[in-house]
Amino acid sequence: MILHDLISYEVLRVIWWLLLGVLLIGFAVTDGFDLGTATLLPFVGRNDVERRVVVNTIGPVWEGNQVWLVLGGGAIFAAWPAIYAVSFSGFYLAMFAVLFALILRPVGFKYRSKRESATWRTTWDWLLFVGGFVPSLIFGVALGNVLQGVPFRLDSDLRIFYDGSFFGLLNPFAILTGLVSVAMLVMHGASYLATKTDGVVQARARSYGSVAALALIVLFALAGVWLYYGIDGYAFTGAVDAGGPSNPLMNDVARQQGAWFVNYGRYPWMMLAPALGFLGALGAFIGFRGKKPGLGMISSGLSVFGIVATPGVAMFPFLLPSSTQPAASLTAWDASSSQLTLFIMLVCALIFVPIILAYTSWVYHIMWGKVTNEDVTNKDRHAY
Repeated sequence: MILHDLISYEVLRVIWWLLLGVLLIGFAVTDGFDLGTATLLPFVGRNDVERRVVVNTIGPVWEGNQVWLVLGGGAIFAAWPAIYAVSFSGFYLAMFAVLFALILRPVGFKYRSKRESATWRTTWDWLLFVGGFVPSLIFGVALGNVLQGVPFRLDSDLRIFYDGSFFGLLNPFAILTGLVSVAMLVMHGASYLATKTDGVVQARARSYGSVAALALIVLFALAGVWLYYGIDGYAFTGAVDAGGPSNPLMNDVARQQGAWFVNYGRYPWMMLAPALGFLGALGAFIGFRGKKPGLGMISSGLSVFGIVATPGVAMFPFLLPSSTQPAASLTAWDASSSQLTLFIMLVCALIFVPIILAYTSWVYHIMWGKVTNEDVTNKDRHAY
């Protein structure tokens, strides 16, 4: 027996579906508070010292947090190459906008305090805001389009043709899911600031975080109702071979109202995901109002976990449905790499993911504590 045959193709596909979810949730939970903090920067910091305090809460950790984004992109490329090909070509301009915004972050952190000019520093503050707000919005918009189905098709040779446009992505439901994403990450950023700062910056973070938590509960519920009554999901209409070859055109798929909610009836434990989304946001609100930053941070993290997991479990096994040609929809059963590739990647993941978790934990242990005005004004200390 060849070693990789110890785990069946079907099980390996499920494992990599789970690992992809872990990487995306890891990115949303860790780099999510970076994006939310950057979005709040011009509002919770009203003068230069306060804004430097905000910048220095995320300056030492944002690069490490972004490792999860790199790992997620790499996992899609290697484990789900068809998903990578369709999404990176169809969402090309949207991803370019995200990358441009993300590039503003390191440049802003490094150059913001290089000059004393108030205009210079204020300009960089707003560019850092763009670096937090734009990715937060576009990630949510992209997910909204995935839930509706992406306009791509495959020919008999599995060549990909994308029929959509950048502005077509900005439809009403996708904008709503984009606002859900913004509210979620602003809440998460505010909970981080409430933990890492004190004084007026902390008070403002709690105030904005409270509003974001309530907005998130309302918007998340509205998106769920709209998805059930106004957006058709996708479902298999024929036999499915979970261990078969990666050829989407071998399956029969149709659009059906409420199809994205079938898994919740079939596997009731999946209801835990949206429940965490709501209850976590409520817990974060209570933490903000009760001046309990620890409760707010933990609850906010659980809410992010639940909200990101909700569409994942609802859509399973679909990964990227096609609105133009439903039969070409990409699923966990027909869009993966070979069994050998998935097995080798799993071995690598089992070695390196624990190392990443270990050094990430160590960094946060070293960086633990609040950032104060004294920390950023003391010239003997290295601060942004």
